[in-house]
Amino acid sequence: MNGSKRALWNASLEELKSWCEEHGERGFRARQIREWAGQHRVRGFDAMTNLPKRLRHELDQAWTLSSSSVSHASNDVDLTRKLLVRLADGGVIECVLIVEEDRRTLCLSTQVGCAMGCVFCASGLDGVDRSLTTGEMIEQMLHVTHLLPPNERLTHIVVMGMGEPLANLEALLPALEFATAKTGLGVSQRHVTISTVGLPKRIRQLAEAGKRYHLAVSLHASNDRIRQQIVPTAEKVTLDEILAAADAFRQETGRQVTFEYVLLADINDEAHHAQELARRLRGRDAMINLIPFNPVSGLPYREPTSTRTKAFAETLREAGFTVKVRKRKGARIDAACGQLRRSQRDSNEIVPLVSS
Repeated sequence: MNGSKRALWNASLEELKSWCEEHGERGFRARQIREWAGQHRVRGFDAMTNLPKRLRHELDQAWTLSSSSVSHASNDVDLTRKLLVRLADGGVIECVLIVEEDRRTLCLSTQVGCAMGCVFCASGLDGVDRSLTTGEMIEQMLHVTHLLPPNERLTHIVVMGMGEPLANLEALLPALEFATAKTGLGVSQRHVTISTVGLPKRIRQLAEAGKRYHLAVSLHASNDRIRQQIVPTAEKVTLDEILAAADAFRQETGRQVTFEYVLLADINDEAHHAQELARRLRGRDAMINLIPFNPVSGLPYREPTSTRTKAFAETLREAGFTVKVRKRKGARIDAACGQLRRSQRDSNEIVPLVSS
């Protein structure tokens, strides 16, 4: 790729309109260009057949349809596909396509690495390098749509890949605007889920954006003591503060909040943890998503037994909550967040945790 070329998706529609007008074309050409690259999935300007040949040539000289490239792709027998994407500056991120019945779901990354430091997650083991641009997030969407047959499209987006989405909200919201626009990918706002480790101010900011996105809050613990062990950022914010912000999101948007909980064997998966979690969430119209730990090379944590997982879920159901146990997808292709990227690096020694 020519480094002097500008990445198309890092430019706003207005910026592209101005460029077209500076090159003797009407501003509506900008929308045509984006529709060709987004909706029609073309990989080169030459394929934009309703544009003048001169304009296509000038576009090719000045712009690139993608500043990033797929450096590795893995396929699992369950049709999960994971992409390792190399950015223009050499950074590496991951995105995943999950195929299930009539759903085609993209798991989107928002940062190179992650600063939240959850001890069970491969994404944050090396910290965070930087946040992604809006264009780099859109390019992930397009890399994944290129995997789909022409008669299929993305139906859902879960912002649960590398990084803390709400720490990069300013770049994320325009990317999701493209994803949900009729002139973009046409994904319903109701089929977009943004996951957060729990940043109260940012949760309230997301609520004020006026979108119909779904919010998933990662609790991972039934009390602050355990949470501070497995989510280092928890030292700065309590579960009560996070739940208050989630309640405000529910009231502002009318959207039910999902609470996510990674089950770590003998750390947060015992009967008294389930009971304590039920008491803490009492009175909320909440969905609880239980996620049995997906083993990561170099980490000492273990997946809970199926018996303990079922018992944990049943305790919450008896308390009146809707509970789902997430199915493992892409186990053979390092599909857990950060695993594929991490597999190329040396593991650091991690000290196991003790339940409390």
